[in-house]
This record gives sequence, C-alpha cells and structure tokens, in this order.
Amino acid sequence: MSDDGDLWESIEQLQDWLARAQPDRPPQETLLLRMLKLSEEVGEVAEAVIGATGQNPRKGTSHSWDDVRSELCDVIITAAVALRTLTPEPREFFTTHLAQVTTRSGKPDPHP
Repeated sequence: MSDDGDLWESIEQLQDWLARAQPDRPPQETLLLRMLKLSEEVGEVAEAVIGATGQNPRKGTSHSWDDVRSELCDVIITAAVALRTLTPEPREFFTTHLAQVTTRSGKPDPHP
C-alpha cells in the first residue's frame, strides 16, 4: 500500500479500495458491515489460538503462533478501516484516544 509505511495512509487506501470493490450500499449499511467484519476477524484469532494450542481434538495443532500474530494484525487493520469509515480523521481520533487510555493507565501522556 503506502510506500513510506504510514499506517493511516495505507488504511485510507484500503478504505478507498473497499469502496470501489464492493457493491454500492447505503452508508449506514456499509458501516454496519464494516463492524461485522471486525467480529469475523476476532473469531479468526480465536480459531488460530485454538489451532495453535491443539484444543480441537479433531484437528489437532492446525495453526501456528505466527498465524495468531497474522490474525491479530488483521483485527487491527479491520478496526482501523472501520474507524476510517466513521471519521475522515482517524489518525487524530486514535491519537487522542490512545493518549487518554495511556493517561488512565497511570502512564504520562507521551504527546502532551
């Protein structure tokens, strides 16, 4: 996606690609489908953890911890695309929210 590795530029490109590649839907429906996609990706993390730990006797060890890491990345990407769908300024919103969470955790705000 983005040559310089900027997360939010890549997310913008992914969101634009999805808008072009998917059928035209009302904005509210698009938003709801993006939120449902996030649930799907979280389920894939659970499936990978179960597979990496061999908890399904029928399948045995069917995944690796690298699979779990990849699925977690998919969750982050999907959440960022959903956030971009909700706001044209996801970078600013996320940075502000991260600072609030960091402050609540007892850590000093890294971006005062």
